[in-house]
Amino acid sequence: MHLIDKFLQYLEYEKRRSPHTIASYAHDLAQFQSYVEEIYETGDLSQVDHNALRSWVVHLSEQGLKASSINRKIATLKSFYKFLLKQGIIKVNPALRIKPMKTPKRTPTFVEEGAMQQLLDEIEFPNTFAGMRDRLVLELLYQTGMRESELIQLKEQDIDFLQSTIKVKGKGNKERIIPISTHLVHLLKQYFVFKKKKFENSSPYVILSNKGEQAYPLLLYRIVQRYLTMVNHKEKKSPHVLRHTFATHLLNRGAELNAIKDILGHSSLSATQIYTHNSLERLKDIFEQAHPKA
Repeated sequence: MHLIDKFLQYLEYEKRRSPHTIASYAHDLAQFQSYVEEIYETGDLSQVDHNALRSWVVHLSEQGLKASSINRKIATLKSFYKFLLKQGIIKVNPALRIKPMKTPKRTPTFVEEGAMQQLLDEIEFPNTFAGMRDRLVLELLYQTGMRESELIQLKEQDIDFLQSTIKVKGKGNKERIIPISTHLVHLLKQYFVFKKKKFENSSPYVILSNKGEQAYPLLLYRIVQRYLTMVNHKEKKSPHVLRHTFATHLLNRGAELNAIKDILGHSSLSATQIYTHNSLERLKDIFEQAHPKA
């Protein structure tokens, strides 16, 4: 079996990576193999050395690829060659000394509290299945901080109305429980009534398309973009912006970073710490407005 295919099977069946992640790894490795075949005239990735890997990284940089994209491809190579070493296919890992490129720290884009309040309290949603669904998409993303992919995979059985919680399956099939408000419980119950009337043999998934099929990324993106445009003038208007908004608003209101980490499903605290910058900027604004010596 082809080495790349072996690795992809390992990702799917042993590491339980998502189809999206596996597709990204497959694309990166196919790209690397094409480069190696052209420059080094070999299709056997187990025979390449550190210099070949480093040469590809330099090539990607010269092509103008962003550092973050190159780092993702480096991570793919590291995982691939670690797998080959573990399988005994290679004796020396050529990716071991490949270092990721430095990337500028970016502040997560988020929507101000006033704008979110205006969207969810003042904007009228159509009294239809689509209108109810669109509102629920916005409320779920903003009130739980779940990822777009997690919302797409969310099923009715994952919602516990008695405990007011939602069970979310995140990266690596790790499950976490997120508490939800009484308001969100009420919205979910209303939505399920609409859903049952609209589609008799309804799908088990919570968010459906207008045809009653499981939601897909472009549908969620369009919903979020449409409604955020009404209250927010920032360029980025995606489901992930609402995840950033959820975390930033919690932090601004005094929530502990560790608690936010657990709700977001981050594996380490360093991933959550990006939101402290937004909170710090808010404190600076308050200081400048309120302190007599500012």
